[in-house]
Amino acid sequence: MITFFVIGLTVHVVFFISIFDIYFTSPLVHGMTPHSTPLEPPASRLVLVVADGLRADSLFTPLPNGSSRTPYLRGIIEDKGTWGVSHTRVPTESRPGHVALIAGFYEDVSAVAKGWKENPVEFDSVFNESRHTWCWGSPDILPMFAKGASGDHVYTHTYPAVEEDFASTDASKLDSWVFTQVKSFFKSAQSNSTLKASLWEDKNVFFLHLLGIDTNGHAHRPMSQEYLDNIGLVDAGLAEVVSIIEDFFDNDGKTAYVFTSDHGMTNWGSHGAGHPSETLTPLVAWGAGVQKAKGVTEPQPYNDGFLQDWKLEHLRRVDVSQADIAPLMASLIGVPIPVNSVGVLPLLYLNNSERFKAESMYTNAIQVLEQFKMKMMQKKETTLSFLFTPYQLLTESKQAEFTQKARILIQLEKYEDISLCQSLISHSLEGLVYYHTYDRFFLGCSVVLGFVGWTSYVVLVILKTHLVFFSCVQIPGRNLARLCTCVAVVITVFLLIQRSPITYYIYCLLPVPVWYSVLKDAQNFTCVSLTVRNKPGSCMAVYFCCPQVVSFFHRAMLTVGLAVLSLWPFLSGLFGKAKVIYRLMLLVAVCAYVPSLTHSSLQQKRGLPLLNQIISWSTLASSIFVPLLSSTRLFHRLLSIFLSLTSTYLLLSTGSEALFPPVLSWLMFVWINIEQEALLAQGMSSRQELSTIDFSANIDITKIRQLKLDDIRRSYFFVFFIITAFFGTGNIASINSFDPASVYCFLTVFNPFIMGGLMMWKVLLFLIVLVISDLMALHFFFMVQDYGSWLDIGTSISHYVIVMSMTIFLMLLSVVTHVLTSQRLVLWRQRKMHFP
Repeated sequence: MITFFVIGLTVHVVFFISIFDIYFTSPLVHGMTPHSTPLEPPASRLVLVVADGLRADSLFTPLPNGSSRTPYLRGIIEDKGTWGVSHTRVPTESRPGHVALIAGFYEDVSAVAKGWKENPVEFDSVFNESRHTWCWGSPDILPMFAKGASGDHVYTHTYPAVEEDFASTDASKLDSWVFTQVKSFFKSAQSNSTLKASLWEDKNVFFLHLLGIDTNGHAHRPMSQEYLDNIGLVDAGLAEVVSIIEDFFDNDGKTAYVFTSDHGMTNWGSHGAGHPSETLTPLVAWGAGVQKAKGVTEPQPYNDGFLQDWKLEHLRRVDVSQADIAPLMASLIGVPIPVNSVGVLPLLYLNNSERFKAESMYTNAIQVLEQFKMKMMQKKETTLSFLFTPYQLLTESKQAEFTQKARILIQLEKYEDISLCQSLISHSLEGLVYYHTYDRFFLGCSVVLGFVGWTSYVVLVILKTHLVFFSCVQIPGRNLARLCTCVAVVITVFLLIQRSPITYYIYCLLPVPVWYSVLKDAQNFTCVSLTVRNKPGSCMAVYFCCPQVVSFFHRAMLTVGLAVLSLWPFLSGLFGKAKVIYRLMLLVAVCAYVPSLTHSSLQQKRGLPLLNQIISWSTLASSIFVPLLSSTRLFHRLLSIFLSLTSTYLLLSTGSEALFPPVLSWLMFVWINIEQEALLAQGMSSRQELSTIDFSANIDITKIRQLKLDDIRRSYFFVFFIITAFFGTGNIASINSFDPASVYCFLTVFNPFIMGGLMMWKVLLFLIVLVISDLMALHFFFMVQDYGSWLDIGTSISHYVIVMSMTIFLMLLSVVTHVLTSQRLVLWRQRKMHFP
């Protein structure tokens, strides 16, 4: 049995890790040559202003009286610049949003476990390609662009991290700090000749990161007066900063401005998913090289109704994808487009010659094509030539044809045929995805073989344990061992030739010994006749996992499982014996503690009370050990464990979800009693009363209890209890969509790892994984996503992790459960005993 558990643990750990090699590897490639437009750029410097967490409708929607809360930006839109909606991609978080804006590529999926502050691999950016970049803002955003920059030309100025407090009396002070620092910077430059000379050079960038709007949105929600007032403060501060910059550079007309946001925010103050309120952000550009406002009389190609709501239907709207902003900024100041950028230059924002637009678009296409070539070359070098299948829409001959034709058209001044460059970009991006997922099918097949082999091995173990074979014919296994050895050698040589990563050896070779064990056990006997040790038909039954799988996506399926559980006592005749317990369910009342003092203090902007914080952290720290102080009698110890863990859960609750744990626990308590009554109804008069069961009593675990038909029913009901507990807490969304409200009792200063850890602990409090079919794991393996929001990606991973972790958690939980139920701490030698 120990061997069985070791093999199971190894198989599940390996295949659990496999999804991070198969689905979550970085798509970025390195080694490409940067490309820039060969013509003179229209601007010498760029000012990028990012209002973190600003929704498009919050900026563009006029007040009821027809005026605007952002008069300066409204004036820019109507006269001096071009505007539109920047469509962000999920996950709508600060780090991936800023990377898309400044580096031009969307979220690197290998960052799934990296948090907000750092990108998992180095990347190029507009800041890196600039001559100098000065940044002011949050310590969570600015350092990652300075860290990845070549040289020391990116200068960051940040406020202390402790200032990012969701309980702050006025988070708009973060934006006021930025504006004050920028004004002081230009004022000091007037008397600093070295700094002044640097500022007057070309290809410079000034980056203002404004976090106040996002912080106020989390703390007070986007419809609050604090959030809206913060937007007005940003507008006024921006107007003042622009005036100072223009005065400093003597109004030379060489400064370009871009104002946008990294992501939006839902009405309840969260972001991370794909709701329009999170993905639609404002974009306003003006200054050198930017097209001025253009009036329109014809209907515009937008059917979302925003133009009418925002009273902007008379002005041309130009929407972009968020990554398109990076090549736009690079073209304005004449720096190379970031080598990892997948953005497409939005030509309608440019106010320049047709030649400049065509050259800029050609540069954009060549830059994306370089990534495709590098990715293709890397894959070609690690694949046997007769197995390599190139991307058919962009073979090497077609690449040359595209680029030569585009170059000739530009030389002939046929600038209207820019669509050729756009087509080249589209095919290159599709090819990048093709080569990035090139090995996915191969690795997936290896994992499937391992899953099927392990499942077959488990079936054989069950058959050998619970069936008696009257006649067996032994078959030698030498040929099988030789065959498996040859297969392993062939796989190893194949992977060596292809210079595959070490993890590929593990995934491809692990199924070999697993299938060897299966085939060896399967061929060691040929059953002539067999007899079931228990009643005929009671050992094996078809156990369908489909309802459990469906319940991960449609919660109504949980009702079906629980409905079956509720009918069983009536159908089995146990209702009359246990009707008192059923009546007790009617007495279930609200058993939730809501930290009202904390929330009241935050609403009054008095911050998080220190006493509340001490109590919260003390409760969390002691929740694991308090149950050890109680009696080891069954109900005493279970009640102690429940109350201890629930106290922490309630501190992490934000509303009616606090009712779920006591209700579910009461339901499981009833289930235990009904099962006990079922044993009595079956004539087991020697059964032990629940009230007398002691966890510390010695149990002979060497005796294997035979499977019974009732075990299928118990496992069926138990799986539904587990899934109900997991989804009843409703916290997958709270982990993958950032909403810090759940942890306000513990801390309010932004710290993604502590906050994420607390929210994860909230889910795990009632997530005890025992036995869930490997068929479900295989099902969810093919449903893992490496695209979409943190919610989509995290949910797909969560489903796979739940069903894959059964063996891993079972080994650990068996030890923890033994300690929590059978051990008792003695704080004093002499103590008063209330329970035996």
